[in-house]
Amino acid sequence: MCPTGSSLPSREEAATGAGFRQAFDVLDTDRDGKISGDDLRAFYSSLSCGSDGREREEIIRSMISEADSNRNGFVEYDEFERVLDYGNRKSGGGGGVMEDVFKVMDTDGDGMLSHGDLKSYMRWAGFEASDDDIKAMIKLGGGDDREGVSFDGLLKILAVDRL
Repeated sequence: MCPTGSSLPSREEAATGAGFRQAFDVLDTDRDGKISGDDLRAFYSSLSCGSDGREREEIIRSMISEADSNRNGFVEYDEFERVLDYGNRKSGGGGGVMEDVFKVMDTDGDGMLSHGDLKSYMRWAGFEASDDDIKAMIKLGGGDDREGVSFDGLLKILAVDRL
């Protein structure tokens, strides 16, 4: 399930949020410019997921609900970008959904996602991830297996061009 062989956005892309277009495009499986429940179902069906159908449907509904600020049932790119917190980070503001997610994932509150933090979160979210997958994710985020990955590293992990 780990995004091996993927490239990270350039510094310019990361600074503007343009690198998240690639991640958006991966989730927009039907290429209609918006992420639907069907897109997420298709995406998750390609992964090794440990959750049952009901759990997966609940996760998908929750994801759409959290991101869909105009309540049209879809996640457009601007909504996707907001969820990934680039709007707040560009304007110098704090907070944001992804920072909140990071804080939940960071079980010991040390500001880094350790191997254990990521493994635990992946299990909770219903994804099977081997120790090698977790190590690759940390490396992709610019961290090391001893210290883990920072918030910015988590954003790098999410901004891959293909999963």
